[in-house]
Amino acid sequence: MLNNQAHSSNSITSFFKRLIAGELSTLAMVLLMLPVAILIGVAIAYGGIVAAGGILVIIVGIPLVLAIVAYPIFGIAVFMVVAFFLNYVSEFVPPDTPTGIILDGITYLLIFGFLLKFKYDRDWSYFKTPISYWVLAWLAYNFFEAINPESPSILAWVYTVRTVAFIMLMYFIFVYQIRSRATIKVLFKLWLLLALLAAISGFQQENFGLFPFEKTWYYQDPLRLSFLYINGHLRKVAIFPDPVTFSYNMVVAAVLCLCLIFTKIKTYKKVLLGLAIPFFFLVMLYSGTRGAFVLPPAALAMLAVMNFNKKILAVVITSGLMLTALIFMPTSNQFIKRFQTAFRPSDDASFNVRAENQKRIQPYILSHPIGGGLGSVGIWGRRFAPNSFLAKFPPDSGYVRVAVEMGYIGLLLFSALMFVILRTGINNYYLIKDPELKMYCMAMVLIIFVFNIGNYPQQALVQYPSNILFYLACALLNVTLRLDKQEREQQAAQQAPLLNV
Repeated sequence: MLNNQAHSSNSITSFFKRLIAGELSTLAMVLLMLPVAILIGVAIAYGGIVAAGGILVIIVGIPLVLAIVAYPIFGIAVFMVVAFFLNYVSEFVPPDTPTGIILDGITYLLIFGFLLKFKYDRDWSYFKTPISYWVLAWLAYNFFEAINPESPSILAWVYTVRTVAFIMLMYFIFVYQIRSRATIKVLFKLWLLLALLAAISGFQQENFGLFPFEKTWYYQDPLRLSFLYINGHLRKVAIFPDPVTFSYNMVVAAVLCLCLIFTKIKTYKKVLLGLAIPFFFLVMLYSGTRGAFVLPPAALAMLAVMNFNKKILAVVITSGLMLTALIFMPTSNQFIKRFQTAFRPSDDASFNVRAENQKRIQPYILSHPIGGGLGSVGIWGRRFAPNSFLAKFPPDSGYVRVAVEMGYIGLLLFSALMFVILRTGINNYYLIKDPELKMYCMAMVLIIFVFNIGNYPQQALVQYPSNILFYLACALLNVTLRLDKQEREQQAAQQAPLLNV
């Protein structure tokens, strides 16, 4: 009996191996798949779209879930793609559809895969860095805000903590799972490809008009339309939820391209990167986001300070002269005129309104050391506590929002976190010896710096994919130094026997 069971088990195993290898005959495949096809057809005939969706989930969803857990780099790539395109795809579905749970689900899967791997490869050295300690402190403070007595609603905290704090756990996933130079290159290529697709979408919206579903999205919310329609022109968002996210992502993509040009890559790749930079800046203008216009010169200034050499100095000086000419040149072009006002804040009515709002909220901030509660301002404040004082306050600035929701204690903690991240990145840049990894680290420092500058006039770190890219950049600061140390240790170990001889 046992022999018969073993024989049966071996036969089944052999059958599946032949099926996967494609060694079954055509007749055998037809006989095998015909009942499956009939079953699917009957299910869709009786169950309609619900049955079709369920079958699709089984066929595609289950393998995808397993792949995200088992292959973390694939999971991170899927996470980035979904973060870029989820808002764009959500324009096809009813406005109240909770599409955000898709990103939450991927986050949980990546965390689950990390925990499984960490169980068998428990190496705490990956996380023994200043950034990790401060991220944990910031996470703890965010969870402490759940019991803030001033908080108008615990539901506002629940909805806000997902994108403000919970997404920070991805920093630890990135630090632990990214273990090779090749993986960094793959993620950079994917990052730039997604940014390029977004830029093409923005270019299409400005120069060829909106697709019907895009026009529906723009006009279905009067409040959104009033925000996006300024001086007779519709601000473009491309595939993103708002023009701020669009413009900031174009700037960081251009910064990444600039830094990669200084690495040892083929000439045609440098040409392509060089052509992508002005294209990213061009579509950035279509967003009409003044806060983004000051970011390129800020990035160039930081680049010149960190890597002072003739080649980079020439690039910075040339760019500075072009920027100066662009700021002061007389023009009737609406995009250039709006760009110029970013460097003349006294002439910018919206800047003056923000300044007044910040002055008005200062007494509240000073009298509430732990703030009014996470989620008390913005969309969740209006939804869960519409009659509260903070629900009607437009925070605009990411730093102001932290001060209002989490108090001046939270603002000090958040500012300390940003300082530690930048200080660690700058220190690591000078510690890294490998030129390629050194430039990767510099690119991440500049991107983090850009996001921090942009977080003052706007909220730069709360929307997808900006929040994911920010913590990916933070993780790569430590990953690049770790890889550099590992490669130097390997070289030293290889050279040791030769020296002994």
